[in-house]
Amino acid sequence: MPNILHRLSIDAAPERVQELVATKEGVQQWWTGCPVTGDDSVGGQIAVHLGSPDRPSAVLEFLERTPQRVVWRCVEGPDDWLDTRITFALEPWHETGTTLLFSHRGWRDESEFMNGCSTSWASYLISLKSGAEGHGFNPYPGGEVSRWD
Repeated sequence: MPNILHRLSIDAAPERVQELVATKEGVQQWWTGCPVTGDDSVGGQIAVHLGSPDRPSAVLEFLERTPQRVVWRCVEGPDDWLDTRITFALEPWHETGTTLLFSHRGWRDESEFMNGCSTSWASYLISLKSGAEGHGFNPYPGGEVSRWD
């Protein structure tokens, strides 16, 4: 199965980065730009909206939420996303920074859509990095690179 993988060095503490990927409020800041609803505890589900407030673009279940790792499973969304796993692995970098190892695993096939999602993920991860470092976020629609609607 093909996977999307990205690695970033972020000049912010792992606790700050973890807060941004493990909470509804954090995800809203760097990714969606729209309210994220639901339960962001392990076993809970959050709904992310990219554009339309009427229906979520994806519903993600929290499988794991530790200081070193946050894992989501897509339970609703684009067909190609269903049952994929999105992982944020956090490692200390130098004295005050974080290495973020991002993966979106479990794609059935490599496709133009998957490659577009990889590009968009990279853009939103740069938004995460920028905001965590205090330079401002660039969530949807500003960070969108490829559109599929």
